[in-house]
Amino acid sequence: MRAFLRLTALLAAHFMAGPLPAADGVTPDAVHFAQVAALGGPAAALGQGMRAGILAAFEEANRAGGVHGRKVTLESFDDGYEPDRSVAHVLEVIAGGAHIGFIGPVGTPTSQATQPEATAAGMPFVGPFTGAGFLRAPELTNVVNVRATYGAETEAWIAHLVDGLGMKSIAILYQDDGFGRVGLEGVTAALETRGMTLAAKGTYTRNTVAVKSALLDIRKAKPDAVVMVGAYKPIAEFIKLSRQLKFEPTFVNISFVGSEALAGELGAAGEGVIISQVVPFPWDASLPIVAQYQAAMTAADPEAQPGFVTLEGYLAGRVALRALEAAGPDVTRESFLAALASLGAFDLGGLGFAYGAGDNQGLDSVFLTRITAGGGFETVVSGGGA
Repeated sequence: MRAFLRLTALLAAHFMAGPLPAADGVTPDAVHFAQVAALGGPAAALGQGMRAGILAAFEEANRAGGVHGRKVTLESFDDGYEPDRSVAHVLEVIAGGAHIGFIGPVGTPTSQATQPEATAAGMPFVGPFTGAGFLRAPELTNVVNVRATYGAETEAWIAHLVDGLGMKSIAILYQDDGFGRVGLEGVTAALETRGMTLAAKGTYTRNTVAVKSALLDIRKAKPDAVVMVGAYKPIAEFIKLSRQLKFEPTFVNISFVGSEALAGELGAAGEGVIISQVVPFPWDASLPIVAQYQAAMTAADPEAQPGFVTLEGYLAGRVALRALEAAGPDVTRESFLAALASLGAFDLGGLGFAYGAGDNQGLDSVFLTRITAGGGFETVVSGGGA
């Protein structure tokens, strides 16, 4: 009810201010998308990376004449990875009527707050940068996910550490909110299937790097590995402090951490840190979609470097463009939503997506990578090799 009243008030204020600039974000020469994501603060690299990848996909399409003769644009709003700010921006976008839908939102707590608003307003919610299970609910026909779930990632961690390497003691550091608790639940479930429990747990508060207390608690348990569910700045702080204290378990991170940003924050302390991934290796140009992504990124910014986050943004952009194409020349928000719901199975440059009735997630793959001595990445194979 409170969300409805806020939306009503924003709509009233908007109509008093003047007429809508576009019908559902569609004009004769353009289609406009909105992104509400972290563009500043400790998670900024995630929102900025998604934005860069989406823009690369849109600009690639625009250079070829757009979609049915319309250019595709992106307007981004900074929520600082804070749910209240995210909701305020989302409600403003909904009230404004100038965007066909949302694309590239970042985070579980922010999506938990904003997805219901978007769904209630019938706004598309494409490519959220989170593996939270609630976004996979079959009734959410306005939501289109690209990536695999956090549950799949956490299972891959434990399979590698326990089944592959024979580790007996696993601890966890997690962000103390909905995102972190989703990861905690996934790790707990994966261990329980193997008759195990966590050796220790530690938490930190979102948008802080206050991890020392958690580190001291976890270190007491002397775990073989610490699995981590958080953003790159606090995670980097935890690992650097651990190295200083000569605490050297295997560190394993979730894809949301932002691989390149984490490697950059860690520097020499990053060698050997494992990160699970949900999109192809961004440097493997033998896969046509990756070669297309690399070319699109370079065209948008000659200084751009490949990375997992920007590749995920690019894939989200390509999925949205595919639905726009299917929606036809007389696209409306309703026809775009119908096209999203009818994506089905398709191939993008050698990468297979599969959507279906009650299944709004296109990719299912998870693989593990490890930061190398030079700050690059290598694929981890079963048994711990590269």
